[in-house]
Amino acid sequence: MFIIFGTKGYLYQLAILTLVCGQCGNPSAHTLRKRVTKFTLFFVPLFPISTKYQTQCTFCGAEQKVSAEQAERLQAQNAGAHGGQSSGQPQQQPYRS
Repeated sequence: MFIIFGTKGYLYQLAILTLVCGQCGNPSAHTLRKRVTKFTLFFVPLFPISTKYQTQCTFCGAEQKVSAEQAERLQAQNAGAHGGQSSGQPQQQPYRS
């Protein structure tokens, strides 16, 4: 009998924010992303193992890690700037690790 297990990654785009980049210094759009790695058993994702947040500058491509609290605060600021309207569900895209 074989037991097949492993991990699978999911990438969620939570928001697009206008921030000043710490790398290039330009005020540009940044994507706020959530990366979740889930444990799989027989190719079925069961539970999350790790969750990480990051922003990426669309001008220079620099990535910066942010904490969960910072990500929630940035999302709240983004929702407040757009009149409390959300842009729908986050996009779910598997990534390969």
